Amino acid sequence: MKGVFGALQRELRLAFSGSGEILTLLLFFVITGALVPFALGPDKELLARIAPGIIWIAAFLAMLMGLDRLFRPDSEDGTLALYRLAETPLAAVIAAKVISHWLTSALPLILVSPFLALILAMDIESFWRTLVSLLLGTPALAAFGTFGAAVTVSIRRGGFLAPILIAPLCVPVLIFGVGAIAPMGGPDQARAALLFLAALSLISASLAPFAAALAIDWGEE
Repeated sequence: MKGVFGALQRELRLAFSGSGEILTLLLFFVITGALVPFALGPDKELLARIAPGIIWIAAFLAMLMGLDRLFRPDSEDGTLALYRLAETPLAAVIAAKVISHWLTSALPLILVSPFLALILAMDIESFWRTLVSLLLGTPALAAFGTFGAAVTVSIRRGGFLAPILIAPLCVPVLIFGVGAIAPMGGPDQARAALLFLAALSLISASLAPFAAALAIDWGEE
């Protein structure tokens, strides 16, 4: 566990070292959602109806921006090779990267989502459902993103390939995320969508570190 906490502290320290990546991610998230009212006009009912989909798509696209920094810098400076030789299992180190990716990519988006909800004319009930769905669903996006980054780390310009690779895996998360906010079948459907989101996050976060470690081992051989 000491090695995992050490890896997590290192990842967080690098993320908050003043590179401006988190600020860029937040600006991209807000701007993506803020442009929609300009394109559709000031129809509040229409904006409120499509707001769940806009927020989830903006969050998904914003989280894709940080994938290339998950493993490529470590691969280039030799840190990844040291991780493979360390006593701490590589899967445990990658689990720390999943947690760090969520803390530095998803959590900031959740914190600024009230501003985007205000722009999109969401009501209070939909806003709280949005927060809950993002909290339950974004760990799955972080896990899938980490896996995609691991698969493409040994490929030149793999940062462009990773989003394409993980997009099909993230579609169910987006579907259930929107369904939890704006359910067509009433409260029961919303609760079912939240349960599916939680299940997807638990399963993906549990399996992604092992799958990513296996992908890195194969890629380095």
